[in-house]
Amino acid sequence: MIDFFTVLRWRAESLSYKPHPPTISMAAVSSTSLPAEDPVTPPPMTTPPRKASVRLQERRGSNLSLLLDVSNLGVEAVCHVSTPKEVWLQLLHTSSRPLTHALLQDAAADAKALDAEYQKIPTNFVNPADLNAPGHTMKDRYKTILPNPESRVILRNPEEDPGPERYINANYIKGYKEAPNAYIATQGPMVHTVGDFWDMVWQEKSSIIVMVTRLKENDVKCEPYWPLPRYDIEKVTEEKMEEHQKDDEEETRRFSRFVIRLKDCQEKHGFTVTDMEVQLASECRLVRHYWFTSWPDHHIPECITSLLRLVEEVEVYRKSLESSFSSQPTSGLQAGLGPVIVHCSAGIGRTGCFIASSICCQQLRETAQVDILETVCRLRLDRGGMIQTVEQYQFLYATLAKYSCQLQQNQEQAQGQPDPVQQNHQNQVDRCDKVESPDPTQELMSSWNDNLKIYASDPIK
Repeated sequence: MIDFFTVLRWRAESLSYKPHPPTISMAAVSSTSLPAEDPVTPPPMTTPPRKASVRLQERRGSNLSLLLDVSNLGVEAVCHVSTPKEVWLQLLHTSSRPLTHALLQDAAADAKALDAEYQKIPTNFVNPADLNAPGHTMKDRYKTILPNPESRVILRNPEEDPGPERYINANYIKGYKEAPNAYIATQGPMVHTVGDFWDMVWQEKSSIIVMVTRLKENDVKCEPYWPLPRYDIEKVTEEKMEEHQKDDEEETRRFSRFVIRLKDCQEKHGFTVTDMEVQLASECRLVRHYWFTSWPDHHIPECITSLLRLVEEVEVYRKSLESSFSSQPTSGLQAGLGPVIVHCSAGIGRTGCFIASSICCQQLRETAQVDILETVCRLRLDRGGMIQTVEQYQFLYATLAKYSCQLQQNQEQAQGQPDPVQQNHQNQVDRCDKVESPDPTQELMSSWNDNLKIYASDPIK
């Protein structure tokens, strides 16, 4: 048996015992290998572990939305985006509003609707960067009004003076039924472009010039480019003009390489008609000049009567030239069949009104309806900004509405007259007894006079 004292001794010995760590040699360590099943304890981590990268597909959960099936796409897979210029050119090509006689009267009376219609028409002005004509700014009366490149007139140098083509601020304008080069719209000549103007008249074989501006309206609007009479043509009376007519018939001036002779000058209702002879070397041509002076810049004429008379007289003379030129052999004194040259100061406002009136009057006579919106859009395709203000646009509608009324009245009056076919046959029989041939100008003028009887008695101010 173990007594109590023995247990106490063992207890004391266990409390006083301090074991020393065993000494292990390097040879023993190298010769001793750890068991394969004992795991290696990793060192303590001082930084949080980096997250494993997650691919795009794993984040989205699926890659279906990343796939694009292009197997059904054709050759036009890329969508065409229209530029602003393409949009307004499309509008100018497609805009239309045909009007009968009755609808034209209603449209002309609605000034608010015409204002809205006019504001929607693209101007089609030219960006100077698109005009490939070096040095053109010296020959432009207004720096922002430039000729559209697609239809601009290019001056060719004569054969005896070869050189580069020359610039003039002018455009060819299509006529009724898209007749090519029926008109030329241009700016009023300046001091240093008068020679270019006559070069254009000669090159294009034009026999009619229509001027719808004064020489000066606050500022200079146009340089005199033909021999003016010695008296002030805007203030003189008809009696004084007749007195001086003989003295001025042979007045001659030289402009650049051309000699211009004044042959005849007549004052009519609101405009002046001047016949002149243009000579270059040994060749001479006749040119008729119409000068409409009662149309202020950026405004409308004082009355419709004078403008319609001008439009119709120009048309009558043009048709007479076509008849005479086709029936007569070529001679030293020639009448060309070139475009009718129309100009004001800038060549877009009053010029556009005159050309649009001429085209629309023909349309009314032949079809009994008119499309003024389409006509103005087509004019702006050829020269940007034609019809410069909304007042001019409204005046154009009023002019054609007045002309429409007269055409209808003439048709009603003609119903009570003899059959025109029989009457025409009788006239031809009567002419057989005469030696001289009929004057086409007189025949056309008589028909126009019938259409104009009402204007003198009922002008619109």
